[in-house]
Amino acid sequence: MSDTDSVRKGRVYDPDIEHAFPDERLNEVLETVENDAEIQAYLDAQNVNPVTRKRYNDHGSKHISIVRNRALCLYDLLKAGGVTFNGAGDQGLAEADESVIIALAATLHDIGHVVHRTDHPYYSIPLAADVLDRLLPDFGWYDVEERVRLKGEVLHAILCHHTAEMPLTLEAGVVRVSDALDMEHGRSRRPYEQGGRGINTVSSQAIREVTLRAGDDVPVVVEIEMTDAAGVYQVDTLLKAKLTDSGLEDDVRIVAVTTREPDERLVERVEL
Repeated sequence: MSDTDSVRKGRVYDPDIEHAFPDERLNEVLETVENDAEIQAYLDAQNVNPVTRKRYNDHGSKHISIVRNRALCLYDLLKAGGVTFNGAGDQGLAEADESVIIALAATLHDIGHVVHRTDHPYYSIPLAADVLDRLLPDFGWYDVEERVRLKGEVLHAILCHHTAEMPLTLEAGVVRVSDALDMEHGRSRRPYEQGGRGINTVSSQAIREVTLRAGDDVPVVVEIEMTDAAGVYQVDTLLKAKLTDSGLEDDVRIVAVTTREPDERLVERVEL
């Protein structure tokens, strides 16, 4: 798939095209993150516990790239659809900070895996806080109070991505939903080849492609192409669960279709 197709299908955020939100701050933040040695080291190290030791799905740099890209594409579609976000605004921050919150939370949400897979969001909080305390002063547009408020919003989104805590902002809801949008078969290739046969690994093998697009009667439609009914676990148990109580339930529709031959299908279409 070409880069143009990826952008068109809502899979890759392109900083060089026009967006439905102010993107100058975001694009500078993204460039800084990509060149930050500590952050990149975390993204590699955080994959050891889930993949190498537990034979679980990828949670390293590739996962983070996919989640961040889809979070920003989801946010862009929601903004284009007229959805009003509240996280930055409640804190008196600028509209341009909505996407910064989403991008930083998506980047740092899984670094707690360097401690343990179990309860990793709670370990991510202090580690991410340290990174943000170092990183945010480098951006000249934030004073001390704004850095505190922005950090709080990023940490809120990190905490709510994989816990019982309900997101209180739509920025956090976007990160929560986008974490589950990384479900395609490539994510489970390494643990599958190593003998991992847990339901997350097997069900990921059945997902061929995930696409985000503008809907006719909702801002966003998530289209999921499955090759086997096992993919329903990813759609119903994981993605639906994260969409529930995200604040985006009325703005996002999920459609999953099985692409196998008709006589081989156990499930043809799932719509949530």
